[in-house]
Amino acid sequence: MAPGQSSAPEGWLLHNERVRLLVCFLGVFVCYFYYGILQESITRGEYRTGDVQEKFKYATTLVFIQCIINAFFARLLIQIFEKAKPDRTSSWLYAVCSLSYLGAMVSSNSALQYVNYPTQVLGKSCKPIPVMILGVTILRKKYPLAKYLCVLLIVSGVALFMYRPKKGTADADDHIFGFGEMLLVLSLTLDGLTGVAQDHMRAHFQTGSNHMMLNVNLWSILVLGAGILWSGELWEFLSFTDRYPSILYNILLFGLTSAIGQSFIFMTVVYFGPLTCSIITTTRKFFTILGSVLIFGNTLTMMQWTGTFLVFLGLGLDAKFGKGPKKTSH
Repeated sequence: MAPGQSSAPEGWLLHNERVRLLVCFLGVFVCYFYYGILQESITRGEYRTGDVQEKFKYATTLVFIQCIINAFFARLLIQIFEKAKPDRTSSWLYAVCSLSYLGAMVSSNSALQYVNYPTQVLGKSCKPIPVMILGVTILRKKYPLAKYLCVLLIVSGVALFMYRPKKGTADADDHIFGFGEMLLVLSLTLDGLTGVAQDHMRAHFQTGSNHMMLNVNLWSILVLGAGILWSGELWEFLSFTDRYPSILYNILLFGLTSAIGQSFIFMTVVYFGPLTCSIITTTRKFFTILGSVLIFGNTLTMMQWTGTFLVFLGLGLDAKFGKGPKKTSH
C-alpha cells in the first residue's frame, strides 16, 4: 500500500470498499460489454458502396491501433501514479511476451470472420486449459483435484457448444471444427504462453502491471507496424476507411474501451485480488454472450445453452474452489 499521497477522490474511494468494488465491477462490465459489441460491429458489419459489398479483413491493423491506445493509456497511468518506480525487467522478455500476446489477439479477432461472437467468447473463456497444461509441463506446477474437475466441466461445455448434429443438406457453416475454431485454439495456446512469461517477470523482476502493459504494447506496435507495412495491409486499411469513414469512430471507441477496461481489471486485482477479478470477468462474459445474441440475432440451440451454462459453471467453480492453498506475499 502506498503512503497517503493520494488525492481527495482516491482517498474517499480507499475508505469506501463497497463503492470501490462497485466502480471496479461497473468499469470492467461496461467497458468490455461495449468492447465486445464494437468488436463484432467492426469485424462482422456490412460495408456497401452501391452494389459492391465488402468485409472488414484488417484484423492485424485493428490490433495495431488497439496496442497504440493501450500503450498511450499505460504511459498516462505511469506518469500519474508511478513516476518514481523504476522498471528493471529485461527488454527481451517484453519482446517475447508481446509476440505471444499479439498473436493471441490477432488470431482471436481473425476467428470472428469464421465464427460468431458467442463462439469466440466461449472459446476464449477456456483459458484455464492451456494455463493448466503449460503450468504442469513448463513450470512443473501441481493443481488441486477441484481444478481438474472444473476444467473437465469447461471442456464438456465447449464440446456441447461446438457440436452440430448432422443434417440432410451439406451447408458451408455446418462444421464441427473448422478454421475459425483452429484460430481460437491457437489464441488460447498463446494466451497460456503469455501467462507463463508474465509469471516469470513478476517472480524475477517484480514487474508492475502498468509497466508490463506499456512495454508489451510498445513491442507489439513495433512488430505489428513492420508487419502491416511489409504486407501492405496498412494501405488497404486506409483505403477502406476512406470509403467507409464512419468505421473510424467505432475503432477509436474499441481501443478506448479496451484500454480503460484493462486498467479496471488491474485495479480490481490490486484492491480485491484475482479471485474477485475472475468472478467479475466471468459474469461479464456471460452477459456479453447474451448481449450478442439479443443485439445481433446469433441464435443458440438448447444444447449450446447447456454448453454455455457448463462452461460458466466450471469457470465460476474454478474461481472459488480451483485454487490451492497459497501464502500471500505483498
